[in-house]
Amino acid sequence: MKIFVLIFIVLILASLGSALYFLVKDKGNSTRTAKALTWRVVFSIALFTMLMLAYHFGFINTKL
Repeated sequence: MKIFVLIFIVLILASLGSALYFLVKDKGNSTRTAKALTWRVVFSIALFTMLMLAYHFGFINTKL
């Protein structure tokens, strides 16, 4: 479970970094920044959904 969370965090950060790169390189004249930010939102929603499902099905232990 931890590896999936780390993979999604890396994907989110990579998408955010590419959006910053496209913003600086294209000076706002392209849709690549918006597409990269859209992927970041998709990855974030997927991570949130995966964590909620893992909690629901008992893959995440909340007992201390």
